[in-house]
Amino acid sequence: MGSGAVPKLFISEGSNCFPLILLLSVYIWSCFHGVECQSHLPLPNHEVEALRRIWLKLGQKWYSSTDPCTWVDPTSNEVVPGNVTCGSCDGSHCHVISIIIRRQNLTGSLPDEFGSLKHLQVIALTRNYLNGTIPVAWASLPLIKLSLLGNRISGRIPEELGNITSLKELVLQDNLMGGPIPTSLGKLINLEILHLSGNNFRGELPKALGNLKNLTELRIDGNPLSGQIPSFIGNWKMLKQLDMEGTSLEGPFPSSFSELESLNVLMVSSIKGGNGEFPPLENSRQLKIMVLRNLSISGALPDYIGNMANLILLDLSFNNFAGQIPKSFGNLSNLDNMFLTNNKLTGEIPKWIFTRGQHYDLSYNNFNGSDAPKDYCQIGYVNLVSSYSSTDSNTIASCLRRNNPCPVKPKHHNLFINCGGASLTIGEDEYEGDENIGGASDYHSFDEKWAYSSTGRFVHNVDNEPFIATNLSVLNMLNPELYMTARLSPASLKYYGLCLHNGNYTVKLHFAEIMITADEAYYNVGRRFFDVSIQGEEVLSDFNIAKEANGTGKAIVKTFDAQVSENTLEIHFQWTGQGTSFIPHKSVYGPLISAISVTPNFKPDTDESKLSTGAILGIVAAGCVVIALISTFIWFHQRRKDTENKDLGGLKLPIGYFTMSQIRAAPGKFNLENKLGDGGFEPLYKGASKR
Repeated sequence: MGSGAVPKLFISEGSNCFPLILLLSVYIWSCFHGVECQSHLPLPNHEVEALRRIWLKLGQKWYSSTDPCTWVDPTSNEVVPGNVTCGSCDGSHCHVISIIIRRQNLTGSLPDEFGSLKHLQVIALTRNYLNGTIPVAWASLPLIKLSLLGNRISGRIPEELGNITSLKELVLQDNLMGGPIPTSLGKLINLEILHLSGNNFRGELPKALGNLKNLTELRIDGNPLSGQIPSFIGNWKMLKQLDMEGTSLEGPFPSSFSELESLNVLMVSSIKGGNGEFPPLENSRQLKIMVLRNLSISGALPDYIGNMANLILLDLSFNNFAGQIPKSFGNLSNLDNMFLTNNKLTGEIPKWIFTRGQHYDLSYNNFNGSDAPKDYCQIGYVNLVSSYSSTDSNTIASCLRRNNPCPVKPKHHNLFINCGGASLTIGEDEYEGDENIGGASDYHSFDEKWAYSSTGRFVHNVDNEPFIATNLSVLNMLNPELYMTARLSPASLKYYGLCLHNGNYTVKLHFAEIMITADEAYYNVGRRFFDVSIQGEEVLSDFNIAKEANGTGKAIVKTFDAQVSENTLEIHFQWTGQGTSFIPHKSVYGPLISAISVTPNFKPDTDESKLSTGAILGIVAAGCVVIALISTFIWFHQRRKDTENKDLGGLKLPIGYFTMSQIRAAPGKFNLENKLGDGGFEPLYKGASKR
């Protein structure tokens, strides 16, 4: 590197920070090679004036009017703090070569005046609240790094940016930009990192991008890009990371995928169309993270995956894989996370899966039930809910069978869950607590009344990932205690109502966005989208809590009818790759649910309203006794009558029935002259019948 050159040292927003000792070494190296590390030479007046205007437009305080090159962000705890760096010095002046301002919540717009700093090589304004468009004036700069992650930048990528052929890193992730990706970016032949995730870019990927032979990272997830997956991807032979989750691209995977031998990270989800075939990845043996989720891939799991010795995360969930888990998978000694959820896998589950103590999710498959556990639906960190095809309730636990059937007589008719929080009472409704911390492959049931199953890993934040969100601000809403917590999932979250009486129910889903705040800060830039299905029917698509509630920190309740016909209710929350993923920090995305309530639309036939079996038998027995008594009475009455008729019949007397008036008239209205005497009970009279 010649005198006056600047060491080319950069840090990707998604990468791990370089050790401080490495930066110090570069710093010392630069000093001995002609770079003014802490310049004692002044800036040209026009650069000082440009900095003043830049600071005003950015809404930033002017930290030093005498020597702007001495400013270092006093609030930063990062290895590379925000600063203004000067260098590229000649005999009388130095020049501004780098401006880094992170997490300062700058509220201004992007200044054209950056274009006046003709030696500027680094612009990094990440995680602020800047608006406006990217100025065309920047295209004249010798930029090596341009990073605007996590702002409110709108508009299109200027075609003129393609003229900055020195550019190695272009990060526009998590903004509000749109339109097509310009063909001119194909001229950035030195580009190594291109991050466009979490915007609204549309159209096809331009063929000119195939010219980017030095590309090592491409993130285009969370954009409605269309067209087929391009074959020119095979030109990126140095590519280490490819993230295409949540686009509108279509399959099949081109055969050129076999050229990606340097891949470390591959994440693709929700791509439509194609031939259902697995991408040709036989040569990608350096893979550490492979996510191919919800792609309708069918056939057998490729045996060669077992040769990817570096693999630590494998997610092939929500596909149509059939057959057995290959024996070669047992060779993956570094595999910490494996998600085979919602496929059609059969055979026996390999024993090594239960002995490694890692997060493996095998739920919703068709494994044989011969070796299934009888009492457990989760063994260690292995989630087995609905993973077996057997329907024999005497051999395996009910939660291991499809649809989580009720193992006893249905006895519930409502359900109230405070997702992620403690038990509490709202009015007459008692919400049950749901405080289990959760995990990447997690299933928990609660008294055969309800359960949840969570699948997936927050890929960029595996060391400190939350599965429960806790609100830290004041919530101005009705029943705020119901929204102080929420359960999260990076991919799929299912809640089950168990052993419910069959019938029609009202399902209320309670939401509030408590991780993305409403103040004018970069936290407000985040956008969360996910889908919701009830009983297998989609009821919400690309649901955005904050948009539906007209702001963050506000409650929104979505109400639906659901029919329960087999005593189980299933509510499914699923992330398909839309929205931002690095705001307010890494891994803020995926489903979030605050509470669930389920009430019947029919008069419950509850146990309290039912008579016990003993009571019913008692009533039947009493009824039988009464019937027997009545029958006996009728029999005796009839027999007596027959006897009387028989006795009187030998007297040859007229026998018949008399009215009361006839009985009174016969003895002359019981005249004493007609009295014969006293009988055993009453006086006896003589009388004559007048017939």
